[in-house]
Amino acid sequence: MEPRLHDPHTADILIIGSGAAGLTAALNLADRFKVTVLAKSRIDDGSTAWAQGGIAAVLEPGDTFDSHVEDTMVAGAGLNHRDTVEFVVESAPRAIARLVELGVPFNQDGNTLHLTREGGHSHRRIVHVNDATGYAVQVALQRAAEAHPNITLVPNRVAIDLATGRHEQRYSGAGHVWGVYAVNRETGRVELFTARATILATGGAGRTYLFSTAPRGATGDGIAMAWRAGCRVANMEFMQFHPTCLYNLDVKNFLITEAVRGEGGWLKLPTTGHRFMPDVDPRAELAPRDVVARAIDHEIKRLGLDYVHLDISHKGAEFVRGHFPTIHEKLLGLGIDMTREPIPVVPAQHYTCGGIIVDHDGRTDLPGLYAAGECSDSGLHGANRLASNSLLECFVFGEAAAKHIAAHWADLPPPPPIRPWDESRVTDSDEEVVIKQNWTEIRRFMWNYVGIVRTTKRLERAAHRIKLLSEEIGDYYGHFRVTPDLIELRNLLQCADLIVRCALARKESRGLHYTLDYPETLPVAADTVLLP
Repeated sequence: MEPRLHDPHTADILIIGSGAAGLTAALNLADRFKVTVLAKSRIDDGSTAWAQGGIAAVLEPGDTFDSHVEDTMVAGAGLNHRDTVEFVVESAPRAIARLVELGVPFNQDGNTLHLTREGGHSHRRIVHVNDATGYAVQVALQRAAEAHPNITLVPNRVAIDLATGRHEQRYSGAGHVWGVYAVNRETGRVELFTARATILATGGAGRTYLFSTAPRGATGDGIAMAWRAGCRVANMEFMQFHPTCLYNLDVKNFLITEAVRGEGGWLKLPTTGHRFMPDVDPRAELAPRDVVARAIDHEIKRLGLDYVHLDISHKGAEFVRGHFPTIHEKLLGLGIDMTREPIPVVPAQHYTCGGIIVDHDGRTDLPGLYAAGECSDSGLHGANRLASNSLLECFVFGEAAAKHIAAHWADLPPPPPIRPWDESRVTDSDEEVVIKQNWTEIRRFMWNYVGIVRTTKRLERAAHRIKLLSEEIGDYYGHFRVTPDLIELRNLLQCADLIVRCALARKESRGLHYTLDYPETLPVAADTVLLP
């Protein structure tokens, strides 16, 4: 294959995001096309590398596609689109096989892949690399992308807005997406990247919340950009809170994987040592995440605690070290020996189930724009994501978008001349403290008012704060030169607005959306769709 060196600013296909979804799409396109992949900071800095759990696939004798579909639908409280769930579940074994070909060193049991089990699954079906699967996947995908002559990986570019028909030198209202404007972190200048097709693989909006397991860059950029450009967004009220994030004031967002409960860990009250999950649900610690997170939240609020205990010390030191080497080592460094004592844990925002509406080909509402992974709403997760279906979604939809682009290449017109970014009327910011103050305020009121348990009054308070902040941040954005922090703040606020609007629209409790004003679940499941 002859290398075709290309200017990354004018690729055939532009991918925003360098995690599992973005790199999967890139590798599926690069044999035919020139691909540019933009990353917000380092190439490996997204959520994929943080994923401890694994990838769900039907590989165990006796397990069936129907069973995986059913488990996904039950976790998603019936809001999932069954056709999407079937499409993803049936694509899973093939996705695993391709990762094995790429050299992902999955744990083996003799000649077969070792499968673990997680909450909500009726079978062992999680392939994993110890307790650091995402990192191993990121390394393998990145190695393959770096070696491919047609893929250009561009780090340190913070996307501001999609370039659409509105930005053409001859204005068009057709809404076609031609690429993106992005700030170069190193120079501070805004660059234009154009392409015939653009794929958003920008991850979730977890950093809208005070406590989150998401990496610092998960500020909902793709969701906010797509919304501003004219895409529909759905089901943003369904924010998954991981039940067990390490409680440590120095170490933010260290996740204690679901598999600790899957392999026999117990949740206990630190005051009395009482194991409380059997009182709440017959599945005890193996209940779905929303049930476990609400139970912990209830005990913390009821007793005024800072955390509860997660204890697996009764399983024996060798077992614990063998199953959870990464977590064991990390905790030892913080003075906690999980083979002998419990781990202090709190719930934390973990996954954005809603997002940009896409079809089975990863297509959004706008011509030339695709989305895959956590920034999208494909219908897979419904009202609550089943454990280890997230990386799976990235591989399936990254490939689906790539296939659709390749099959319809002749229908994708080349980009017309696009206007450069206009900085003629702005100055450098004189008050960075404004950004820090607003950032902290958003994350705090989202945690308190739009968290695990909601009420209409709390949601209305959040909506009021968002309205005030929108005016302030809009004014600031209009007057000062864009910086990475300002872009993220603007996107965080936009996502907070979408979450609150969706939450106020849902007059029931379903899956992750739990409101004291509407505790019942309505007989018919309906998506919350927002029209721009």
